[in-house]
Amino acid sequence: MGTENKTIKNRLAQLRKAMKENGIDYYMIPTSDFHNSEYAADFFKTREYFCGFDGSNGTLVVSDNEAGLWTDGRYFIQAENQLAGTGVTLYKMGEEGVPTIEKYLSDNVKKGEALGFDGRVVPAEDGEVLESMFKLKNADLKIGKDLAEEVWTDRPALPCHDMYVLSDELCGKSFKQKLADVRAKMKEYGTSMHLLSKLDDIMWLTNLRGNDVECNPVALSYAMITSDMFILFVQKDEVTDEVRAYCESNDIVLKDYAEYAEYMSELVLTGNILIDKRNTNYLTYRLIADKAGEAGYVIEDRENPTEIMKAIKNETELKNIREVYLRDSAKLTEFIYWVKENVGKIHMTEYSAAMKLDGMRAELPGFIELSFPTISAYNANAAMAHYEATEDNAAEVKAQGMLLVDSGGTYMGGTTDVTRTIVVGEISDEIKKHYTATVSGMLELANAIFKDGCTGRNVDIYARRALWDIGIDYNHGTGHGIGYMLNVHEGPHNIRWRSSEGANKAELKPGMIVSDEPGVYIEGSHGIRIENIVEVVNRSETEYGKFYGFDHLTYVPIDLEAIDKKYMKPDAVLLLNKYHKAVYDRVSPLIGDEKIKNWLKEATREI
Repeated sequence: MGTENKTIKNRLAQLRKAMKENGIDYYMIPTSDFHNSEYAADFFKTREYFCGFDGSNGTLVVSDNEAGLWTDGRYFIQAENQLAGTGVTLYKMGEEGVPTIEKYLSDNVKKGEALGFDGRVVPAEDGEVLESMFKLKNADLKIGKDLAEEVWTDRPALPCHDMYVLSDELCGKSFKQKLADVRAKMKEYGTSMHLLSKLDDIMWLTNLRGNDVECNPVALSYAMITSDMFILFVQKDEVTDEVRAYCESNDIVLKDYAEYAEYMSELVLTGNILIDKRNTNYLTYRLIADKAGEAGYVIEDRENPTEIMKAIKNETELKNIREVYLRDSAKLTEFIYWVKENVGKIHMTEYSAAMKLDGMRAELPGFIELSFPTISAYNANAAMAHYEATEDNAAEVKAQGMLLVDSGGTYMGGTTDVTRTIVVGEISDEIKKHYTATVSGMLELANAIFKDGCTGRNVDIYARRALWDIGIDYNHGTGHGIGYMLNVHEGPHNIRWRSSEGANKAELKPGMIVSDEPGVYIEGSHGIRIENIVEVVNRSETEYGKFYGFDHLTYVPIDLEAIDKKYMKPDAVLLLNKYHKAVYDRVSPLIGDEKIKNWLKEATREI
């Protein structure tokens, strides 16, 4: 038995007391803010407060005599360590014999009992699943209360930072033009109102940006769109003079974020309303559903029209993205050189290497912030797909093995994401085999030709084929969309082979950008991931239809020290040589240091 975690046990005891007082038998705490954002600000880190696990995905369920945490494969090792001594049981999602949260609640909650959660942090579609399940059991849902308010006394404040305006020139389309497109969709769907809760959708539509979510340049906000009004709820302290003037000239009615709940409870529907259940919280949805039911109007549940509009970048966005990716690629190339030059000569840890790269990125013109916390993982640590080193907990990088670095930035003109696994010393033949197959997969997907109408599910096999050929797979998707000066993970399209609702419908269209990131993860030994971002482009049109392909946006050398041609098909060798020639041609002009240029020439040589 390890030592007992008294802090967490005490917090859970206080939570259970609050549950009793509110007639709640089971209390569920997911990882989310009111907008289903990927990163929750400190104010929203309730799950972490009550169990100590700080990964980016996990749900805590607490009852009188038990507490369980559900998280995914990325975090099994981390969660086991952080939950030690807390009395909280780890439920490994997706593993055999492990019940889902729904199954667990269904098995345990009895007739007449109540499940509680803060209805603002659960998406409507998840809330509805619980609602129908609990109806069958004659059990109760209590969604109006955030119990943390009663227990968490030194809770951080809501994040609050100045918003700013992006010029129409930078965005390629004005707010008014985008709004007209959204209203046209509302009309097509027979709706006269549209509630938007998803932060990056609201920011993209308004051409505003903020700084309320770590690594996402967004402001906490809601928007209500009618046929003649646009109401934006933001914290009043975030509205600068520039933002206020912009809103006035664009007929954007500003209301305080704190007034949203009252506004919704008093709202009178004027017709059918368009809502995206995946991205609207359950409390809001219930309110609207009750109103619609009474008034005889319909809730039209569809993807926010803004989602596909922002996924297909316009010409201005694409032009800026291509430039930003080149400058970002040159910076990462300089960093790889620095690692190889200094490893074994200076004290280097995963954390200090990440800090070095973060500092180099910050020197680039137009740098706003990192697009996610840099993942810098040495040898066996890289086998954990989303490992994050900290200053106090970082492995030393020695002149042996490999360092995996997954990183990106948001700049005026684009958001980047790129992964390279860098050889820092001797590696085994097995590692070379895995590395070569990963590189082959990345290049073969980037070289794919596919028909109009294909989704990411149709092309995923290109990235996995070289790995599947040797009986290896990776336990994550191959690709995700990326925002324009917005979130590094953006839908609706992605690249993965597993079937999932929604993901199967989003077709790949010219103007979309998507990541291409196969990998190999061998627990206790090594992890490899090679990630480029690619742009969907037109390739040809024949009597059989339109054919699309991908163009690279990322131009960073691939480590030839880990490539063994005997594990590579001749086609893949040609692709690697062609890619490396393009890397040298495009990136060398952006590198001032002759020593680095000479190294790059050698690093991109033909094999």
